[in-house]
Amino acid sequence: MKLIIGLGNPGKTYEDTRHNIGFKVIDYLASQWNAPLTQSKFKGMYSVSHRPEDKVMLLKPLTYMNLSGESVGALMDYYNIELKDIIVIYDDLDLPTGQLRLRQKGSAGGHNGIKSLIQHLGNQEFNRLRIGISRPPAGMKVPDYVLQRFSKEEIPEMTAAIKKSAAACETWLSKPYVEVMNEFNGI
Repeated sequence: MKLIIGLGNPGKTYEDTRHNIGFKVIDYLASQWNAPLTQSKFKGMYSVSHRPEDKVMLLKPLTYMNLSGESVGALMDYYNIELKDIIVIYDDLDLPTGQLRLRQKGSAGGHNGIKSLIQHLGNQEFNRLRIGISRPPAGMKVPDYVLQRFSKEEIPEMTAAIKKSAAACETWLSKPYVEVMNEFNGI
């Protein structure tokens, strides 16, 4: 079984914020696959989809971003999912708005959700799909920026990024992650 994890914060307050772009990709995949996230366990909402390539679980941790590892770690332990069979989708301040960056390992890079995952998984070698949200304007604090909604001008770029991210996840179901990286990095 493969596990696709989108990071974000639960609740209406955070619904369309920059920090919740991972949730948006999961919502998009769930809609495309007719696999609504109706199961609530492991401090998250998830669904299981029987795809032609493999059985796939979609997960939105509901622990708030900074504790995402609690949900992911518990679910992976219960279902005995290996690190090589996960992909984590999240926002990245250091990439231009809407740009994708795929990696197989790395540090948290200041992202608290990834810090939590590394802590709970005991490893930083897992597939990541980062979606650029750019840096805040001068004078704006990072927490205020990531919890802000996208501007009308940014919405088309982010909608395209969500679709490209979903396509990358679907490609990963049938191809090695290195090939997915080569195909989707920087687009």
